[in-house]
Amino acid sequence: MTAQQGHTADRATTAPPVTTAAAAREHARSVVRQRWDSASRTAREEDVVDLLLVVSELVTNAIRHGDGLAAFEVALAQDGVRLTVHDNSDAVPDVAYGRGELPSVGHGQGYGWPLIIRLAREIVIDPRPGGGKSISVLVPLRARP
Repeated sequence: MTAQQGHTADRATTAPPVTTAAAAREHARSVVRQRWDSASRTAREEDVVDLLLVVSELVTNAIRHGDGLAAFEVALAQDGVRLTVHDNSDAVPDVAYGRGELPSVGHGQGYGWPLIIRLAREIVIDPRPGGGKSISVLVPLRARP
């Protein structure tokens, strides 16, 4: 059975070479439309918007702060979409395991990680063999009523 039927996680889909947040968003949206949506369910648009925000933040962070994007994967899960972003930096952001509080004005921290923390679940950061790290998150999806 597939994740579309709601029983198990689906295999990860590596995007065609993704070099921008826009390409990653397009790939994630296409996976939802082609493999999560079905005749009996369609993802709520607000959940897809949340997914695309998380994709943008993760990919942009990898490009700007992670010494470049090494890979981007999308996998279906029973209750949403698992995103995995691989970058080339061993550094883990200080705020990665925070509570999702928005930064105070002028304190140098951006809104990216707080958004990720608020919109995603099961945030896991693992070192990659040979250097760099992988960041995996689950973004919940609900079916339209």
